[in-house]
Amino acid sequence: MLNVSNNNRIDNKKLERFSSIQLLNKEKHYKILNKILLGFVLFTVLFIFLPWTQNISGSGAVTTLKPNQRPQTIQSLISGRIEKWYVNEGDYVKAGDTILFISEIKEDYLDPNLVENTKNQMNAKEDAVASYEGKVGALDSQMGAINSERNLKSQQAKNKIRQALLKIKSDSMDLEAIKTQIKIANTQFKRSVQLNKEGLKPLTDVEEKRLKLQEIEAKIITQENKLLSSENELINARVEISRINAEYSEKYSKAQSDQYTAQSSKYDTKAQVNKLENQYNNYKIRNGMYYIKAPQNGYVNRALKSGLGENIKEGTPIVSIMPAEYDIAVETYISPNDFPLIQKGEKVRVWFDGWPTIVFSGWPDLSYGTFGGKIVAVENFISDNGKYRVLIAPDSAEQKWPKQLSIGSGAQTMALLDNVPIWYEIWRTLNGFPPNYYQPAKEKNKDVSEK
Repeated sequence: MLNVSNNNRIDNKKLERFSSIQLLNKEKHYKILNKILLGFVLFTVLFIFLPWTQNISGSGAVTTLKPNQRPQTIQSLISGRIEKWYVNEGDYVKAGDTILFISEIKEDYLDPNLVENTKNQMNAKEDAVASYEGKVGALDSQMGAINSERNLKSQQAKNKIRQALLKIKSDSMDLEAIKTQIKIANTQFKRSVQLNKEGLKPLTDVEEKRLKLQEIEAKIITQENKLLSSENELINARVEISRINAEYSEKYSKAQSDQYTAQSSKYDTKAQVNKLENQYNNYKIRNGMYYIKAPQNGYVNRALKSGLGENIKEGTPIVSIMPAEYDIAVETYISPNDFPLIQKGEKVRVWFDGWPTIVFSGWPDLSYGTFGGKIVAVENFISDNGKYRVLIAPDSAEQKWPKQLSIGSGAQTMALLDNVPIWYEIWRTLNGFPPNYYQPAKEKNKDVSEK
């Protein structure tokens, strides 16, 4: 506002009438205080122009780099009752060492000779399979013998048919010869009768010719009967070959049916053998599950189930083990506001609870008791605490982390970002702005080379 009135002006001469003002002008130490105040103001002005390293702080805990190196609980794969403990809490165990023994509680597996009995059943079924295979082979040989016998019988019947045909042919020729003889005898008889009438032949000659004719006529009847008999033999031979085919086909079909039945029984018994073999292996493996063993070298942290005679279900945690060898790391959590600034491979400063530490967040080079780390994994899904999980491993280029660290101890982290003046950092903080977006040197060089 404008000084339009003299009442607003301060008259220095009037102030001098006060004793405090007089002392301030006269005492020497007040002049020194004025110089100190002036120096403090100048220092403050210079201080706000000093460089300040922006950072993202987080809190977390010591963990392991690999999942198989973290503390784990051992569960029982089967239900049982605790019978004996072989270790105590804090004991060192090697992979395969027995931790405790449990007994069976299910009635289906209470038989102490269950594995041996199942094996005997399996062996008996295997012998049955071998017997069925022998029966199948015997029936196969029987079917071969039936085929051979049928072929021989068929060949024999065919030979009889051929013999019958030849005999019919022979009898037919004999019949034709007799018919010719009848014609000749009839002609001779007629000639003898004519000559007898003429007186050239005696009556005895006529009677001889008549007798001969009658004999030949009697032969023709016999020969016709013989021919009919040969034809009947042919028919019988043909009937016989049909009977042979039917008989041996029935025998072959019966043997083949028995063979199929034996094969079906063999396959069914094989299925039972496979089932028994599966049960035998399952029972054998289950017997090995009565002994709970250590999966790797480590220390027994805590017995989650205690006492003797306590029943446990399958999948129940029994004991906790900490691996003996592990690669240490730190898991920390950052706010979603700082998540875009975190990248894999970025440098991080870490200090641990219980370790002597002096930290200057803006000047990391002046800090004491911090250790170098490198981001190896960034979880892209937010955790239950509303922050993002970051996994940090030791930086091999810097000092090694203390060997005295234990898994689960607290840790603080500080990710280093860009260098800015202090006044800018104060202004950013008062306005709630995020830190400057920062890229590691490798990515910057990569972007420059691509351009």
